[in-house]
Amino acid sequence: MSQLILIIEDELAQAQVLQYNLEAAGFEVKHAANGDDGLAKTQEFLPDLILLDWMLPDMSGIEVCTKIKRDQDTGSIPVIMLTARGTEEDKVRGLNTGADDYVVKPYSLNTLVARIKANIRSSSRGQVELSYGGLQLNTETHRVRRDGDPVRLGPTEFRLLHTLLSRPTKVWSRAQLLDNAWGTDVFVDDRTVDVHIGRLRNQLNKGGKPDIIRTVRGSGYSIDIEK
Repeated sequence: MSQLILIIEDELAQAQVLQYNLEAAGFEVKHAANGDDGLAKTQEFLPDLILLDWMLPDMSGIEVCTKIKRDQDTGSIPVIMLTARGTEEDKVRGLNTGADDYVVKPYSLNTLVARIKANIRSSSRGQVELSYGGLQLNTETHRVRRDGDPVRLGPTEFRLLHTLLSRPTKVWSRAQLLDNAWGTDVFVDDRTVDVHIGRLRNQLNKGGKPDIIRTVRGSGYSIDIEK
């Protein structure tokens, strides 16, 4: 899966090394050089995980983490703090702020990638009920409702909706939707995504309900009630 990682790190050389290695591992990567930019990009891109430095020029990583975790739109995004502060007291403080993991510099890139994947898995595991804008999806019963009315979906449309609802308002590229709904070992072209999105739309909009899927020309699709 092509997941998006946001690096909030003011030391450019470290950020570039991280970005290079994470992209080589198959991730999409964005970079922010300070806390304000990091918060803005968190809201804009809704990444799958954030790598957050403690020592930033405008505000501490602790402050940034607190703001991320208190916001209902971003609070579920896993945050891994990357820092040279390695005392037990610092680690406890970082985790108590809401960080999901704590990695002390210097670190092994292979270990960091493994912890990134583990945190992304943990954040999606246990989310039995996903909901947004009157839509409800249950991953155990495979039932979908909109405004209380049942919606009948095929397996592919269910997987597409599950992906879209996992990060409401995030724009998912066709490649990301392909990876999530069909897997990386299956060859399917972009047009197939469009066809299944059309089928998903038809089922969700039955009864004259307003369209909740936003098409972003040249980029992809999102679930968004504020279109």
